[in-house]
Amino acid sequence: MKKIKCFLALVLALCFLLPTALFLACGDENPQLNSPALEESVSAETESPSSPESSAPTTSTPTPPKEEDVTPTPPKTETVKYIRLTGNNVNVRKGAGTDSTKLGNAEKGTVYALIGQTGNWYKTYYKNQTAYIYAEYASVFTLEKSADEDVESVIEEGYKLLGVPYVYGAVRFHDGKGNLLGGFSAQKFDCSSLVQYVFYKGAGVKLGMHTRAQVVQGKPVKRADLRRGDCIYFTNEDRQYNTGIERVGHVAVYLGNDYILHTASDYARIEKLSAKRWSYYIEARRFL
Repeated sequence: MKKIKCFLALVLALCFLLPTALFLACGDENPQLNSPALEESVSAETESPSSPESSAPTTSTPTPPKEEDVTPTPPKTETVKYIRLTGNNVNVRKGAGTDSTKLGNAEKGTVYALIGQTGNWYKTYYKNQTAYIYAEYASVFTLEKSADEDVESVIEEGYKLLGVPYVYGAVRFHDGKGNLLGGFSAQKFDCSSLVQYVFYKGAGVKLGMHTRAQVVQGKPVKRADLRRGDCIYFTNEDRQYNTGIERVGHVAVYLGNDYILHTASDYARIEKLSAKRWSYYIEARRFL
């Protein structure tokens, strides 16, 4: 009887152990890998840095701001104003009013410097004095101003002579060395005496007494490089067939945009270079 009880106890033990053995035989080799506690541990390790380097805050070299292309502001161009007469036989008066003394009259297209305005009257220079022209008979245009004050001073002296009669062989202001000559009058000029006068009065430059003396002074300038204040030397109908320096017979002060100030056959004036005048071109000189 005792042996039977032992046998039954063994059978019962086997019955309880057999399912566990079967489970272990069919399950994963390492059941701990599927436990919730292990999954949480793995997840925590995955999310946490694994080294001191990775635990430090991420830093990167700041990218310098992109330097934008900055277009420099060009310097403001200063201009000089002129008036061109739009009517015929326009009166030039001493004051700003029709009751003012008439100094003379000028034809359509004549150009003067504009130095001021009083009401409807433009102020200018005429024959060495200030004068006025009714604005209704004139239009305004501009030329670029030189940055050289001496150049503008020379040209300003030329403005004052507009309208002064041309006289061939007029007495020069000085002898070419700065010695003033007797008999000089600022009421008559030929081309070279006018240029000599305005350069001496405006900037103290001593030019020769005629075009053939002046054309070898200063610095030569290419036609393409002409700028305000340069002097242009031409031949003329009387001298065009001469040779060498004897071809030179006329001079004008360049104002820009093909405008010149000179005196040729009637009176001192500002005008635009014509194709014929350009055909007489010889060279240009710079004295300032």
